[in-house]
Amino acid sequence: MARYTGPRTKKARTFGEPIFGPDNSFEKRKYPAGQHGLTRKRKTKSDYALQLMEKQKAKYTYGVLERQFRNLFDHANRKKGVTGEILLQFLEARLDNTVFRLGISPTRRGARQLVSHKHIVVNGVVTNIPSYQLKPGDVIQVRGKSQHLDAIHNSVHAKSEIRKYGWLEFNPEKMEGKFLAYPERENIPEKINEQLIVELYSK
Repeated sequence: MARYTGPRTKKARTFGEPIFGPDNSFEKRKYPAGQHGLTRKRKTKSDYALQLMEKQKAKYTYGVLERQFRNLFDHANRKKGVTGEILLQFLEARLDNTVFRLGISPTRRGARQLVSHKHIVVNGVVTNIPSYQLKPGDVIQVRGKSQHLDAIHNSVHAKSEIRKYGWLEFNPEKMEGKFLAYPERENIPEKINEQLIVELYSK
């Protein structure tokens, strides 16, 4: 299954944000990689470069490759409403992202692995497709025999990892959550300028 497997800290330094989650190495060096580090004079980026970087940031943040990302954009563009906001809503509605948001896994990469290894059930059916698009009302649950796995149990019950989002509800005792609605843009915490992505694809 295609996914980005390269160096995460280096990629996070490119965007100046810990897009893959908490990273001690990133905290030590928040500037772009390179021999001269902060001393290097960096040219002002063109509009195209800024748009491209924003698209790349969104792709790496949500763990989506180019073709899949473009398909999501085309789908969002056909919907009525603000294309950029709808695109982010589709990204948030991915099963792997929702497993991460519910706190079943501390990272999106870990959530993707849980889904791929058939630890997650959607509406009573084992679902191993990380890109599966959830709809309002869908119920997400950790598979019965997987609920005692240390990785899942520790993540769900670690107070520091509890995540609360208005478009989701979660019962840690049952390890069961519900996708209530597509989130409003102001409630999505990712620092992504989706308008730049729309401008890039609209050329």
